[in-house]
Amino acid sequence: MQIILQEDIDKLGHRGDVVTVKPGYARNYLLPRKLAVEASVGNLKAIERIRTSLAKKTATELEAAQKQAELLNGAALKFTRKTGENDQMFGSVTTADIAEGLAAQGFKTDKRQVQLAEPIKVIGESQVTIKVFRDVTAQIKVSVEKEG
Repeated sequence: MQIILQEDIDKLGHRGDVVTVKPGYARNYLLPRKLAVEASVGNLKAIERIRTSLAKKTATELEAAQKQAELLNGAALKFTRKTGENDQMFGSVTTADIAEGLAAQGFKTDKRQVQLAEPIKVIGESQVTIKVFRDVTAQIKVSVEKEG
């Protein structure tokens, strides 16, 4: 089934793209959540008109994202956590913790933008990637120290 995406969807496409998906995925997930519309002749003509304004908006968002990525690059966060014997950390540093730390420094980030394979569970420094916009990313340094 062909659909037109209304929002950016990871591993599927960007807003305005015409993609082919299985009918069940479209009917049960994408269409009810208004993430996509059916690719009818009328909708295809309408999306062509919208595409030009969307390209301008995307260019503006990309420029803003690149500026934010420049500011974020090299940013550092410091967390303190309790440790037990052998420096084993109690708890972990999660994407939500990192997003809150960045918000405290004045950066608007969502925990979904923080790319961690798994929560940080070791004392020391780690490099963390922040996905600012589509293909724009920034690297920050996260250090976890012993409490006390």
